[in-house]
Amino acid sequence: MTGDLTRITQPGPGKLAALHDRLAAAAQHEGLLDIAYRIVDSPVGPLLLAATEQGLVRVAYAREDHDTVLQHLADAVSPRVLHAPARLDSVARELDEYFARTRRSFDLPLDWRLAAGFRSTVLHHLPDIDYGQTASYATVAALAGSPKAVRAVGTACAKNPLPVVIPCHRVVRSDGAMGGYLGGAEAKRLLLDLEAAA
Repeated sequence: MTGDLTRITQPGPGKLAALHDRLAAAAQHEGLLDIAYRIVDSPVGPLLLAATEQGLVRVAYAREDHDTVLQHLADAVSPRVLHAPARLDSVARELDEYFARTRRSFDLPLDWRLAAGFRSTVLHHLPDIDYGQTASYATVAALAGSPKAVRAVGTACAKNPLPVVIPCHRVVRSDGAMGGYLGGAEAKRLLLDLEAAA
């Protein structure tokens, strides 16, 4: 038996990657892959992208802790989560185009299940803010049909499950100050500067 054990070797990285790809493809084919994810590099740091069959369900900054985000997706949507980058190729491509200033809006199917009620209403209005422009929290509250709900707009932006794609970075304070941002002040400034320079 000892002789048999000495012949067992660990597969190399290439074989592990191939095995993982086969597993992901099989899970997709069998309908066992509810959430596919990948991490992409960007000017605002690594972004976690996650998609269901319905569409993009989550974009997360590193400061949100990607492991925590994946656990939340497993709890809130489905435990069948797998690193399967191919499902997110179009998302990664559109983000690359956005950061290269060749794309001004996203044309992706979205899964809105992580936003509900007034928060969902607010988030659905954010793409109405033109590329390179900003709107105040008060303006967005009015657009969402509740002019006095300025604080609720701030909360909706802070809990946006699809930052960058749904442009909560374009919402600023009435005095022109940036206000808070899920990805941090530096990321918000970078996104606003990127759009202003185009």
